[in-house]
Amino acid sequence: MKFGIFYEHQLPRPWKARSEYDLLQESLEQIELADGLGYDYAWEVEHHFLEEYSHSSAPEVFLGAASQRTQNIRLGHGVIQLTTNHPIRVAEKVSTLDLLSGGRVELGLGEAQGPVELHPFGIRVRTKRDRWIEGVKATIPLFTQDAFEFHGEFYDFPLRNVVPKPLQKPHPPLWVACSNIDTIADAGHWGMGALGFQFVTPEAARAWVNKYYWNVTQNLEPITAYPINPNIAMVSGFMCCQTDEEAIEKAAGWTFFIFCLSHYGRHGISAPGQTNLWELYQDWRHSDKAQEALRSGLIGSPETIRNRLRQFADAHVDQVILLNQAGANTHEDICASLELFAKEVMPEFQERQAEQEAWKAAVLAGELELEDLSVDGMRRYAHQNEDIVRMTAEELKAKMAAKEAAAAAQST
Repeated sequence: MKFGIFYEHQLPRPWKARSEYDLLQESLEQIELADGLGYDYAWEVEHHFLEEYSHSSAPEVFLGAASQRTQNIRLGHGVIQLTTNHPIRVAEKVSTLDLLSGGRVELGLGEAQGPVELHPFGIRVRTKRDRWIEGVKATIPLFTQDAFEFHGEFYDFPLRNVVPKPLQKPHPPLWVACSNIDTIADAGHWGMGALGFQFVTPEAARAWVNKYYWNVTQNLEPITAYPINPNIAMVSGFMCCQTDEEAIEKAAGWTFFIFCLSHYGRHGISAPGQTNLWELYQDWRHSDKAQEALRSGLIGSPETIRNRLRQFADAHVDQVILLNQAGANTHEDICASLELFAKEVMPEFQERQAEQEAWKAAVLAGELELEDLSVDGMRRYAHQNEDIVRMTAEELKAKMAAKEAAAAAQST
């Protein structure tokens, strides 16, 4: 099993004049520390307008800075929004970062959160999956072809040679955001790495890993020409301390992460620049839902976390991505947690990496045939509750069509 760290660049109010400066500087220090401790990946999101929840609107700039302060850690776009970025600019920025980092980029691609992010860019929510698929087709050839043109429904550009080209050939490994758990199956179908969240149970993890690798081996259909990247990763709330009690006390940032997901999904942005999510969160943080979320994450002593990780390692999850920079978690606690985990927990699972690679090689070679296990009743991640609903692309289109039909009927 490999390990990554995850950055939303959360910044709860109240803000001071240097709050964002301090946030970015401390995050760079944390990634530099993680690099020295032997963590495998640092993942950075892209979001727009999501105050307090994510101040990460230019991940390529931040990762460019991280590339100069690290030596080995892989630098992951988790993810670039293909819906709000032109394919040419994506290829240019990713290639430049790959050159600056010495070929350490992982390229995750996603659709964006919803109307809060998409509408200011003139993008309709219902088209985001179709736009994303076309964006993949328009972007990937730019990494390899000396002259490429594209004429589609959403993107249209003439014959050009996009420079520079990435150091990794043909290009960095491809991943897809799986905020909706059903997209894990799509990721396997497309031959991309799956960036999801922690599963509710080991049984759910095993079923989804099997579903993913079954699609990779039995139902593979890449969107365009690219090498497949068979990997399934899960993001989890994280805090490692000497005792479970201390970890729970210091991990409230994970519940702020979940609260913000719910708030933006249900309410959007009603008053840009004025809403105080940290204030609204204070009552919810003591709720049963918040306490359940703390119990579901990788939050606890080294022994507690080891026991939970063993279950996911046995299910053949390839990578666990630790979300530590969240809410008001302090820089000091984040660093101490990364250090303790690296010392007390990581070695056991690093030793098991050869076993995981052998299992994967056997699956991909067809020497080990997987069951197509049912995932019925397993369509939520551990952090999800009834306030956090993720619709499939088809469900979203149907909902928007029904909404428009209702509005048209009302106006006649």
